[in-house]
Formats: sequence, C-alpha cells, structure tokens
Amino acid sequence: MPTEAQKPNETKEQFNLRINIFKKTLELMTSAFALVAALAWNDAVQMTFKQVFGDLSGLWAKYLYALIVTGIVVWIGYKLSKLQRALEKRDAKN
Repeated sequence: MPTEAQKPNETKEQFNLRINIFKKTLELMTSAFALVAALAWNDAVQMTFKQVFGDLSGLWAKYLYALIVTGIVVWIGYKLSKLQRALEKRDAKN
C-alpha cells in the first residue's frame, strides 16, 4: 500500500530518492538564504563601523574590522558548540 505522498506506480526506492532530492533542495535553499542574510549583516556592520570610526578607508581599518567580526564569530561559535554539547548530553540521558 503506497504512502500518502507516494505516487501510485512509484517504487519505494524512487520515492526515497525523490524525498532525498527534496531535502537536499531545501538545504541548499536554506544555505542560499543564509548567505543573503550574512551579506546583509556584513553591509550593516560595515556601515555601523563607518559611523562609529568615521571614514577610515585605510588598510589598518579593514584589518580592525576583520578582527572584530572574527572575534564575534568565534565567540558565537563557541557558545553554540557549548549549547550543542549540553543538548547532546541531555539527549544521551533520555
């Protein structure tokens, strides 16, 4: 008996392939939207940096910006990895 989403003449293997393609498409679309959001945030942070520090277009200003953004990203990554470990420990207990 076919599942609800399975077409009448579709084998289980074909159905699984179709589902996997759909899942991968969703992952790629999510990644693309995340990239667009990251670019928007990058522009916003650059404009904020420019507002705070003025029109510093020198090389050192670019490095300062890169260091600040890198520090923020590393801090967020660290916090997210701690959260992931805590969730994995909690999941292992259940």
